[in-house]
This record gives sequence, structure tokens and C-alpha cells, in this order.
Amino acid sequence: MIELDNQTDVEIDIEILQNIADEQKVIELIIVDDKTMHKINFEQRGVDKTTDVLSFPLEDFPHFPLGSIVINSDLAKIKAQEFEHDLKDEITLMFIHGLLHVKGYDHECDDGEMRKEENRLINKFNLPKSLIIRTEN
Repeated sequence: MIELDNQTDVEIDIEILQNIADEQKVIELIIVDDKTMHKINFEQRGVDKTTDVLSFPLEDFPHFPLGSIVINSDLAKIKAQEFEHDLKDEITLMFIHGLLHVKGYDHECDDGEMRKEENRLINKFNLPKSLIIRTEN
């Protein structure tokens, strides 16, 4: 189940995100603007710049949420235009990326497992090129 906190005017297709998550545990999804994302990135990670998506997994305790995913709607708009696809698709890609991190995947130190799972979900839901593939080039 996804608990949505949309702090922007961007319309979110919660149904497709819920289908992708396919999760019994609660996932907090927060949609913010660029300024707020920059602040969160600095406060939580000590990185003084904005980013597209942040994930905050929680300990796996019964009846606790799985974690939180924060998506930058301003950067999603820019990337959707740059890669010539819908904003809904870009937000969905960011959600998948964040979800996999919340579930414990880490493309920076795994042997391609996150990329495989991301590609599986992208193909299943007929989405454009993933974040991992875009950042590899």
C-alpha cells in the first residue's frame, strides 16, 4: 500500500505505482519540488545539491512501513522532456528506482541484480529506458 504525500501540483497515477510495488507493507511516497529535494539531500546525506529520487528503507519489523521514497517533480519534468516521454512515465521510473533501493537493492555495489530487476519491471509495465541505464552512458 502506498501512502502518498504530494506536495506539488503534479498529478500522480497511484494505481500503476501500487501495481508495481505489489507490496503488503506501507510505502510512503513523497513528491516534492527541487528546492525541498535539495534540502532533504543535504540534511539526510550531507550532499549539497538536488537529486531525482531518494530512498529511505526502514528496518524490517512486522507492521512497520517498508520505507519512504522521495521524488523530485521538477527534475522529473526536465528528464521527461529531455528523454521525450510522459511525466507519468518518468515519475514511474523514479518510483521503481526508489522502490528497489527501499527493498535493499544497490546498483553501486551489486553485480547487476538491481539493473535486472529494474529492467524486468520496465518491460512488464512497458516503460521507457531506466535510470540505471541512462546513468551508465
